[in-house]
Amino acid sequence: MRALGALGALTVAAVGAAAPAGAAPASGPRDHQHTLRVATFNASLNRSQPGELVADLASGADRQARAVAAIIRTTAPDVVLLNEFDHDDAGEAVDLFRQRYLAAGAAAGGASAIDYPYAYAAPVNTGVPSGRDLDHDGTVGGPDDAWGFGTFPGQYGMVVLSRYPIATDAVRTFQHFRWQDMPGALLPDDPATPEPADWYAPEVLAQLPLSSKSHWDVPIEVGATTVHVLAAHPTPPTFDGAEDRNGRRNHDEIRFWADYVAGGRAGEYIYDDAGRPGGLAGGERFVVVGDYNADPRDGDSTAGAIDQLLDSPRLRDPEPTSRGAVEAAATQRDANLAHRGDAALDTADFTDNPGPGNLRVDYVLPSRNLPVRDAGVYWPMADEPGSELTGQHPFPSSDHRLVWADLRVPGLH
Repeated sequence: MRALGALGALTVAAVGAAAPAGAAPASGPRDHQHTLRVATFNASLNRSQPGELVADLASGADRQARAVAAIIRTTAPDVVLLNEFDHDDAGEAVDLFRQRYLAAGAAAGGASAIDYPYAYAAPVNTGVPSGRDLDHDGTVGGPDDAWGFGTFPGQYGMVVLSRYPIATDAVRTFQHFRWQDMPGALLPDDPATPEPADWYAPEVLAQLPLSSKSHWDVPIEVGATTVHVLAAHPTPPTFDGAEDRNGRRNHDEIRFWADYVAGGRAGEYIYDDAGRPGGLAGGERFVVVGDYNADPRDGDSTAGAIDQLLDSPRLRDPEPTSRGAVEAAATQRDANLAHRGDAALDTADFTDNPGPGNLRVDYVLPSRNLPVRDAGVYWPMADEPGSELTGQHPFPSSDHRLVWADLRVPGLH
């Protein structure tokens, strides 16, 4: 586990700057003195080989990274989770991205530079070899037999960037929590055998983690208030078979946070990587963030998967929207025509034929004791400034869109 602390060398800071004139607006008027903007962004900054992201970022001129950075600089979140950001133990990629793309250099539309002096990154399960035939294809090895799908350890990792101090000594990680230790876990069943929930042998279940990447509780010190950033990136509920091993894992990865924040006995079974038991203490302020690969009405996720969070009495759903998502669904048509959900809530531009179409899969869900002042999805319409950063396939930045919410934090001045 490695926490990335303050970077004293970074001196350019314009976090409170408004979006540049002519840019697609990130939100309505924002009270910078009294709100905390929290965002999540699956930035697709993943590469096919270890060390490749570091090499790409080193020049300061990587086109995709510049587009991702321009979106972050335009929306100017105070805290942002980046999914699909390859992890390296030395933290080089995180430092390069902060220094050469966010805090320095020109950005599209003239978006002001932004300083994130605090960051948190840690190992994930993606690409970590299991030594087992997890997908039952008769061979051992490759991304489908890793503890989380990936071709090398750290691929599709995560990082939290923050303007505010991170209480690194209080971070809890759940990378190694075992799936079978969740009461009532939806463990997959091999349909070719009469035994229930037997897709994975007992010796596999003795090691198999619930998290395909990891689950992190990252406390952020916002003035006199601690806000727990609950970050994760559950596996896509597809790319499997009748056993639905990925759909079931996605469901339970989402359930983990619902139990963690529920209070009472719901989270008693939970233990972190340091062996500390239990969920989040009652009355704490928190925000669940990440790409959860589950839409409440459309797509292939297990029924009710994301509703475990959306319907939780401990959370509120800001229901962020964008006009660009509505336009994209209308012009791309195909799978989008059959969707039941509101296209304005979509956060990802997925393949339409074949494919699930555009879905809502990225979330910023604050606790009930953090009032929402505003929320949105950075998805400009095709004729608006900023659309050159989102675009259509092949995407300049990512097939996901940055999602943000402005939260009222007590004592923030």
